[in-house]
Amino acid sequence: MSDTEFQPISLPPTVFYPPFNITRASHYIQTVRDLDVSKAFYCGVLGLLVSDEDAQTVYLRGAEEACHHSLILRQTTGAPECEAIGFRVLTEAELDLAYDWAVGQGLDPHWIEAPYQGRTLRLRDPAGTPVELCAHMPVLARRMDNGGGRLHLAKRLDHFQVLNPKIDACTAFYAAIGFRISDVIVVEGALEACFLWRKGSVSDLVLMEGDGPRLHHAAFFVRNVGDILRVCDNVGEKGFAPMTVEEGPGRHGMDGAYYVYLRDPDGHRVELFDGHYQTIDAELPPLQYRPEQAAPPWGRPTLSSWFEEGTAFSDTQKITAPRPRNAPTMEGYVRGKSR
Repeated sequence: MSDTEFQPISLPPTVFYPPFNITRASHYIQTVRDLDVSKAFYCGVLGLLVSDEDAQTVYLRGAEEACHHSLILRQTTGAPECEAIGFRVLTEAELDLAYDWAVGQGLDPHWIEAPYQGRTLRLRDPAGTPVELCAHMPVLARRMDNGGGRLHLAKRLDHFQVLNPKIDACTAFYAAIGFRISDVIVVEGALEACFLWRKGSVSDLVLMEGDGPRLHHAAFFVRNVGDILRVCDNVGEKGFAPMTVEEGPGRHGMDGAYYVYLRDPDGHRVELFDGHYQTIDAELPPLQYRPEQAAPPWGRPTLSSWFEEGTAFSDTQKITAPRPRNAPTMEGYVRGKSR
């Protein structure tokens, strides 16, 4: 199909003055079966810093993050899950605006106790994804020296990607609260993936159609492709299984960023990548792509696990996506080569 035959889809309008002001992806909470092993992975492989810890919980942040945490690891005796993804709002007053708006939408928002976050509001999007909003965290010292160039590789949390069975409704939901759309992937006239942002880059939240809601991955920014290779070397040097590296190193097709996807000891997926392009100017329209345009420009196809697997959200009903995914996979490539 040529570019002239591609028919863009209609997308929700941009809301420049939303009901409350979300500023960026902030933090997420994962449960793990062995806190020490998970800490060794996130600190020893990715280079995250420990802000605080006790026998049940570890609070982590990237080297350039001044706020207290971007990842909370919690010990569990059950299946590993994601408790919630979190966003920052600009001020405390925005939390009250968010609460009133959510009540008006029938979303049943509620306040929760969350250490090191001040007042924290919890609600769910139309697919059931648990979302936290907070305005404040304690401020700690950044590690701008990069630990001599080897240790503190993950600089800051950048975005979440969620497998979402109600991608159209959730795109409209997030657009209504001020998220702008940078890119979308369209398959046969339907939305397959939507990149939404608040901080002026490509994404703070990516919705990818799939059974869920499930957390597909959280992504941390690194300075350069050398840091991505260093992370891969850390996997071997720290004694983690080679298949910890699930996908990549590679290069994204839409923005050209270098990346690698890892699976932590509990199967939670994390991405390291070296940056997005700027999107902040008001006149920039969303870009629409076919899957083959968005695919990596080189390398072998992706493992099927990357498309199909994700972390369940706590106390959330899994919904089946309405359309099957037919992306080319590494398994299909190998079968074809073996014939």
